[in-house]
Amino acid sequence: MRQVEGTDFNARNRRLKRMPVLWLAGFFTVLVCFSITSITLWQLRQTRNHELDIADTTAANLSRSMAQQADDTFDQADIPVAGIVERLNYDGFASAKSPRMHDYLRATAASVEQIQGLFIYDKDGNWDATSLNHMPANANNADREYFQFHKSIDSNLPHIGQAIRSRTTGDWIIPVSRRVNDAQGQFAGVVLATIELAYFERFFDRFDIGKRGVITLTTADGTVLARRPTLENLGSVSIADGELFRKYLKEHYEGTATVRSIIDHELRLYGYKRLDRYPLVVLAGLSEQEVLEEWRQYAWRSLAIIICVVIANLLFGVLLFQQIRFGLNAESQLRIASHSLEKLALQDGLTGLANRRHFQEILGLEFVAGQANLHPLSLIMIDIDYFKSYNDNYGHVAGDKCIVAVAECIRSNLNRTGDLAVRYGGEEMAVFLPYSDAHGAFALAEKIRLSVLARAIEHKGNPDGVVSISLGVYGCAAHQCPTMEAFVERADIALYTAKHEGRNRTVMG
Repeated sequence: MRQVEGTDFNARNRRLKRMPVLWLAGFFTVLVCFSITSITLWQLRQTRNHELDIADTTAANLSRSMAQQADDTFDQADIPVAGIVERLNYDGFASAKSPRMHDYLRATAASVEQIQGLFIYDKDGNWDATSLNHMPANANNADREYFQFHKSIDSNLPHIGQAIRSRTTGDWIIPVSRRVNDAQGQFAGVVLATIELAYFERFFDRFDIGKRGVITLTTADGTVLARRPTLENLGSVSIADGELFRKYLKEHYEGTATVRSIIDHELRLYGYKRLDRYPLVVLAGLSEQEVLEEWRQYAWRSLAIIICVVIANLLFGVLLFQQIRFGLNAESQLRIASHSLEKLALQDGLTGLANRRHFQEILGLEFVAGQANLHPLSLIMIDIDYFKSYNDNYGHVAGDKCIVAVAECIRSNLNRTGDLAVRYGGEEMAVFLPYSDAHGAFALAEKIRLSVLARAIEHKGNPDGVVSISLGVYGCAAHQCPTMEAFVERADIALYTAKHEGRNRTVMG
């Protein structure tokens, strides 16, 4: 019985060890899928950030290049204007109408690429001189913003006005002007240089900003002077309410920002810079959609590959899960079959009692344990009286039923876990009682004998008229028996004595 308990314990232990295998397989499959997906998404995020960082750097470099170009452009336009103002102050404003001044203006304008024309206006806005080949009759620019600015503000600094259309050529121009005072310090007129907007457009075209990119030159208050792509009604367009002016340019004169344009609502990565010497701002914006276009294509390809890999891994995981479950089921079936075979190998098929082989194994184990621990061992040998006669009278089927009935009587009287009931052979049975002395074994034997009689199984070949049994009992301390064979032999001798003395009795050896 103890060996059976050990076998059951080992089986339970194996089940506990193998139960997590399916969960581990599932967890491993999910972990692999999660790891692949997480690593890929992390790499895609890093790549996206890298692309945006490059775009930020590009936009910042563009804005710096444009700022330098704008500085140089307006410097080259303002230098001749400042020189003309100085000559007028030295020679007097009346020298503006001299042929010499006209030639000077023509030569100066021709030497500076970006200057469309040079002009001198008197205090009333009338044209006194121009670098153009002819002067329009009764020409007057008193209504222009730059003229009104200088007339109202006494400043010797250059003024850059908003983009306007030239009344002479019809071209879009940016005015660069200075105030001229007379000898008494009163307003005497204005010297003006006009820069073709097309000059900035040609310069802007040198940069690759994509189809949705933008380059913008504005005044400090957000009025657009030049832009690529070009806008209709350019002179009236302002981006002062945009996030760049409202937030970023108030905090820093130079930097980068990702904002949405208030003109076309395109999300762009802008580099911006305010000029050092002029109240101007340059902006270079790259469309985020275009910047990330190649990254998106790469991301879609990567995600498609990852989806395929994850699906393949999940399918493999499902197959692995099924194979493991199939293997565990097969192993369980094998264990059941093994247990059944073990049970058949150690149990009597007719009575369900232990067979002789099992008895020999348990007896050997307990005999060794008994010798070590000095505990008592007892054995009851049992034989059905006149069983051959019973078989002859009632047949072998009835004989088997008789053996089963006796086995049930034996089993019903055993109430200790360690006690072992055995079919020793044929109609002969035995009860092995570890930790029980001879007197205790004798009392149990009598209970079994009386239990069989109480069944009152008819047996005409028995003088008592019912089935009865004879029992031989032997008990001793384990160390007092020299061998297991001698232990069994003593109980068998006691059984022989009981049969010899008339049967249906218990004899202690």
